[in-house]
Amino acid sequence: MVIEQAPKLVALTTIATGDFKHYLDLQGKVDAQNVTYITPRGQGGQIKSILVKEGDHVRKGQLVLRLDNSVAVENVNAIKTQMNSVKAQLALAQSVYERQKNLWAQHIGTEVQLLQAKTNVESLQGQLNAIAAQVKAAQEQANMADVYSNVDGVVDQVTANVGELFTGNPAAGGFVKIVSSGALKIVVNVPESNLDKIKTGTPVIVQIPDANQKFNSVVTFVSRTIGATTRGANVEVKVPSGVTLRPNQIAVVKLLDYTAPNSIAMPLNVLQTDENGKYVLVAAKENGRMVARKRKVEVGQLYGDNIEVKSGLKDGDQLITEGYLGLFDGQLITTNVQ
Repeated sequence: MVIEQAPKLVALTTIATGDFKHYLDLQGKVDAQNVTYITPRGQGGQIKSILVKEGDHVRKGQLVLRLDNSVAVENVNAIKTQMNSVKAQLALAQSVYERQKNLWAQHIGTEVQLLQAKTNVESLQGQLNAIAAQVKAAQEQANMADVYSNVDGVVDQVTANVGELFTGNPAAGGFVKIVSSGALKIVVNVPESNLDKIKTGTPVIVQIPDANQKFNSVVTFVSRTIGATTRGANVEVKVPSGVTLRPNQIAVVKLLDYTAPNSIAMPLNVLQTDENGKYVLVAAKENGRMVARKRKVEVGQLYGDNIEVKSGLKDGDQLITEGYLGLFDGQLITTNVQ
């Protein structure tokens, strides 16, 4: 008497075609497209006061710091004093000229005296105009002590200190760095071996763990230079409008480097190997009963927990995804708990 073995309990998943996608997972960072180091309009000078701090939002034309302009102000005051003296002389000369003109109209005095008075007025007026131009130039020089932001953005770094010489050049001393928060990008270094799969327009999924943000974007730039130490090239990804990030935040970047439309994918853990190659177990109905059958498969790309199946499975197949361990070809199976 032959005792029939009880069917083994399994779980099934119906195979369906879809788009299999493979991503290159890398770590990048948020970077600013526009970085500005604030510079004075003149030669620079000693810092008198700093009016911003790191993290402040600034507008274009906003006063950022002031330099010591005491010498320039004294120069302005000295020229203004000179100008006031010339104004007084001009007022006197104009008065003399008017009296001389009235006398000449009454046939009193000489024409030479009238012409001399007129020439004196014109000469002093010319001096006054020249001094006024000097005052304007000196005042402009004094105003150069006010250093303004030439962009809208966020103060990213302030290394300048009151009392220090300020030129705005980071290589020469303290500086004020402003980044445009509305023009950010994601920068990631892609290994040389993967660059042939990445190009402008490549779809990208970006996650910012610290900000709990995730968004889709595309590659906007691929460097043509390979880094001597990184052996990779920098790739830039556009940050969509409305996404608020900060420069230097860590970004998890997934670059789409392979797509197989209308393909089949399955969990990697169900894939098994014997002396004939790779196979999976599927459920088949035979003589009114359900049995396990080995199905030889050819696999392709692996991403995450799923692997692409190039041949061996078709749409609608019942893949055994649980209880497959220890199963043999032709063994009775069931999906019903006894």
